[in-house]
Amino acid sequence: MQFIDGGVTAPQGFTASGICCGIKKGRTKNDTALIFSEKPCAAAGVFTQNRVKAECVKLTRRNIANGVMQAAIANSGNANACTGQQGAENAMRMAKAAADALGINADDVVVCSTGVIGLQLPVEKIEAHIKELKDSLSKEGHKEARVAIMTTDTHYKECAVETQIGGKTVHIGAMCKGSGMIHINMGTMLAFITTDCAISAQMLQKALNMSVQKTYNCVSVDGDTSTNDTLTVLANGMAGNAEIVAEGADFDAFMEAFNALNTQMAMKIAGDGEGATRLIECRVSGAKDEETARVLAKSLISSSLVKAAIFGKDANFGRFLCAMGYSGADFDPDKVTISYRSHEGAQRHGATDIIGVNDGKEKSVMVFEKGVPLVFDEEKALEVLNEDEIIVDVVCGDGTASGTAWGCDLTYEYVKINGDYRT
Repeated sequence: MQFIDGGVTAPQGFTASGICCGIKKGRTKNDTALIFSEKPCAAAGVFTQNRVKAECVKLTRRNIANGVMQAAIANSGNANACTGQQGAENAMRMAKAAADALGINADDVVVCSTGVIGLQLPVEKIEAHIKELKDSLSKEGHKEARVAIMTTDTHYKECAVETQIGGKTVHIGAMCKGSGMIHINMGTMLAFITTDCAISAQMLQKALNMSVQKTYNCVSVDGDTSTNDTLTVLANGMAGNAEIVAEGADFDAFMEAFNALNTQMAMKIAGDGEGATRLIECRVSGAKDEETARVLAKSLISSSLVKAAIFGKDANFGRFLCAMGYSGADFDPDKVTISYRSHEGAQRHGATDIIGVNDGKEKSVMVFEKGVPLVFDEEKALEVLNEDEIIVDVVCGDGTASGTAWGCDLTYEYVKINGDYRT
């Protein structure tokens, strides 16, 4: 398996595009994206667990229920959430516009929106530009599409992998947006995954459910779960491998590549949290089971006090232990060891830069060992906490299981961004 360029158009048969339809006043960059497969796809999805769901989420959940999709259209600048019957009609008009332009059924279109909640979507602007959007579809169109779904994101987020399954070369590509209103109840905002792997809709949904638990569901930026979170996967089978219809060696190979891609995308979201200056990765090991490890890691990276301490470059491990203590997980505080690590010069924002790669310049400092605070070098700790990527290693001493979660620091800029988001 290897990481490659191409995002959602890396798999065979997929094209994409992105243009500016003028959805939000003053925006000049692309605001509408389209992804299209030349063949119908097996499809799977997971959606926000917020009780308040955007109209596009409701529509896409209905459309994807039969396990068949062929395209996805997404806009930024307007969430089409809390918009009532008119919002529902606008979501359907958005699907129909894409379907008519592509010559497919409107029920086979994923519809996503992101942006300001509570405003009616000016869908007529998308309808007016749909021919341009369709005519712009290309293999290079992922570069335009990845920008079109951004809101407060400071960097586009995409990734692609190539692997071998059943003697055939298989590709999986992704793009996502997410910077604020991201929390562990699904915490992906909008994510689109494409693959040319032949896999049944049932097994694709199983793979997605398994993968999100270790990746997207382990991300928290600010503790808020969006009304619009949507993650869909389209598989057109054009790689030519024998269709994966059950667990086995081929499914395992798919899962390895799928998890690698989703881990990178989850980390890209966490690292680009609104106003963030640092990515926080918490690795818990020595736990009694994986669920315990993940709960502890999630609690730590979700803590506002931990986030503030990382922003302030303060090696205040007491806040870490506090967050672990109220997580509800079963562990023995007297066995816990905590260390900080970093990777100097980590690159986290390129198209295929792999987050967390050890560049040989790792710095680390242990601050707490088996329930006892250590006298540590404060200057060395400051050096570690001054890096862009902070790894918190927690060893529980209760077992052999491990789990990882990702978050970011809490900064003044976060408040500034969200204090006047609507106005």
